[in-house]
Amino acid sequence: MGARIKTSKTNSRGNLPARWNQSMQLNYGTPTLQLERGKGIEVWDVEGKKYLDFLGGIATNIMGHNNTKVAKAISEQAKTLSHISNFYAHAPGMELAEELIQMTGSSSARVFFCNSGAEANEAALKLSRLTGRKGVVAAKGAFHGRTMGALSLTGQPAKRNPFKPLLRNIRHVDYGDIKALKRAVSKRTAMVILEPIMGEAGVVVPPTGYLKAAREICDTKGALLVIDAVQTGMGRTGSWFGYEDEGITPDVITIAKGIGGGLPLGAMIALGNCSQLLQPGMHGTTFGGNPISCSAALAVIDQINDGNHLQLNKVKGALIRNLISPIIGVKEVRGRGLLIGIVLQSNQSKTVSEKLQQRGFLTNPAADNVIRIAPAFIVTEPQILKFVSAFNEVCEEVFRG
Repeated sequence: MGARIKTSKTNSRGNLPARWNQSMQLNYGTPTLQLERGKGIEVWDVEGKKYLDFLGGIATNIMGHNNTKVAKAISEQAKTLSHISNFYAHAPGMELAEELIQMTGSSSARVFFCNSGAEANEAALKLSRLTGRKGVVAAKGAFHGRTMGALSLTGQPAKRNPFKPLLRNIRHVDYGDIKALKRAVSKRTAMVILEPIMGEAGVVVPPTGYLKAAREICDTKGALLVIDAVQTGMGRTGSWFGYEDEGITPDVITIAKGIGGGLPLGAMIALGNCSQLLQPGMHGTTFGGNPISCSAALAVIDQINDGNHLQLNKVKGALIRNLISPIIGVKEVRGRGLLIGIVLQSNQSKTVSEKLQQRGFLTNPAADNVIRIAPAFIVTEPQILKFVSAFNEVCEEVFRG
């Protein structure tokens, strides 16, 4: 074998494409940026240029990069147990499960840990089959993951079509349309799965009362209501999971992304009678809920509580929306808390995102006309104002010419 290539500043933008394409498969395309380190919401590339990360690992690094308390939790846990078989219990996993149960407000809740949102949704799908029904209703435009079961739930044809045939008995309806949902759900429906806000579709917020109506429809037909809180969860929208404003209790909640503070971790939380459906041997995972990831998650939750971030996320989100809305080229700003979609007046999101990156800000063109931002909860008002100023400059350049 040849000598290992060391990461250093010699790995500049110039040789990044060649090196990437010689070692990686093409599913992500070729990145234009190689990041080397981070602190808070600041990250630096291999050439030393600083960026403000307003994407947060796609709503994942909720306490920022190189978080001292998360790093300490990881380090201390690694000194005792880094991984054990799920034949055995460990304290961080049980403590985290107890925290999540408390967040749901229902003592009936029970937790299954996994590694990602796709795995959490796969677990929910399998759980729904144990009701004896097979039908599933999901939303057009929704994103629930890329494994075959989760992809079958995903309502985006571009992601689905190359891998057909997918699972049968899954029907997709217009998101936010209560009448369409009511028509689609029958006594053969095992579950309805919905995001409180559709993140990958461009931060699409349903009309008030939609989730409450979904709860009533599911109750009438005897179907499970599954809330995919992978992006909205862990306090990003100002509540723990993103559905609480509707005053409902789901049968299942799936979470991932932010819960691990940057480490792979997900969970499928079942409530009520369905919390007893999975029996020994029915489902499992090798790495899900490992001690290190669970310890990181506990450090994240402590900081959310200690820093009053649920309330602050609402305040910061409102500030961003109010400042961005009047900018030229902006049609509307939607979302809740720190999950925000900036809808442009034309399909210029890729151009705007690229120009923001050139100015030192990382964002995501989630749709042709939508910029998605999901910064860490620790983002400060001065950092928000810097972003708004840069966004205004870019829009002046793009839309006024």
